[in-house]
Amino acid sequence: MTVELRPFGVKCNIQCQYCYQNPQREAGNIASSYDLEKMKAAVEVEGTHFSLFGGEPLLMPVGDLESLWRWGEERFGKNGIQTNGTLINDRHIALFKTYKVQVGISIDGPDELNDARWAGSLIRTREATRKAHSAIDRLCSEGIPPSIIVTLHRANATRENLPRMNEWLRHLEYLGVTAVRLHALEIESSVVRDNLSLTETELFDAFENFADLQASLTRLRFDVFEDMRKLMMCDDNHTTCVWNACDPYTTRAVRGVEGSGQRTNCGRTNKEGIDFVKSSTAGFERYLALYHTPQEYGGCKNCRFFLACKGQCPGTALDGDWRNRTEHCSVWKRLYGRLEKSILDSGLAPLSTRSDRVQIEARFLELWSEGVNSTIEDVVRTMHATEQAKAV
Repeated sequence: MTVELRPFGVKCNIQCQYCYQNPQREAGNIASSYDLEKMKAAVEVEGTHFSLFGGEPLLMPVGDLESLWRWGEERFGKNGIQTNGTLINDRHIALFKTYKVQVGISIDGPDELNDARWAGSLIRTREATRKAHSAIDRLCSEGIPPSIIVTLHRANATRENLPRMNEWLRHLEYLGVTAVRLHALEIESSVVRDNLSLTETELFDAFENFADLQASLTRLRFDVFEDMRKLMMCDDNHTTCVWNACDPYTTRAVRGVEGSGQRTNCGRTNKEGIDFVKSSTAGFERYLALYHTPQEYGGCKNCRFFLACKGQCPGTALDGDWRNRTEHCSVWKRLYGRLEKSILDSGLAPLSTRSDRVQIEARFLELWSEGVNSTIEDVVRTMHATEQAKAV
């Protein structure tokens, strides 16, 4: 579970052309103030460490950042922040080191490959990109390498751009970066689709390229491929939220706290521009429906990868309707098929070919019907223990 503390909500110093938070900005739902004590009280209710989030959280004054992080380090032993990296300065770096702040930077590549993270003009955009890269260099030299989030789109992940991306990622590994998250573009408008979306073939080729690249790297890992393998090997107790049956009205993996102290959800399903208040009860209707709905109608019926994928993130659902499966279904199917073959070639049995897969799926359907979620690992373990007990 991640507590995303958003002092200024979606307010940001740049204007990424594809940002999934743009519907909230266009609706005018941008915070202009925050209350430190109310935010702290809300985090206390959540009972775990937080990561500053936005928008851009480094718009906060340094004094307030220090106050929050001092409290966070004393209370929970660590802190976090997700930032575009363009505002990081010497004072921030000193605070990161003093208050054990794990830094994540969102950036899509070098030079023009990062132009979709727009800053108002081409000159300002390239300068913002330079500052973000400089921040990564500095953080690594200070012994606190950041994690990186990269969104794949037409400006950085077409076939002609992949060699430069590979070179950049190798450079990040050389600097000391070990963790990179690859995001498929979440499409919020026809303009984004027309200008930045990759075809399904291009997106698959990009992911396949990075999977092949990882095999040649020694330290840097892409968590998407690590997660997919864990899911296929029924070892998924520590995998990313997009694979774990997220209810868009409770988003169990993301506990949002706004500047007013209000509890909210992950913003990836806020297609109407409304930051809905978090529901108190999770529902898994999406996954029950996907399992039974034929694929030609937006469901996942008879897909052998269903439990590993679960329709993926509802924020990427077909037609922007979270009830549907992800619009990138064909890409994930091909990637899971590639992984399935690799696992079989190594002499192991992936979830997709297990003789008891249907029984495992049936147990998930029972749990979801009761309003309970689980992991494949825990369900398999429980089923195995039950079988052993019956055999005694």
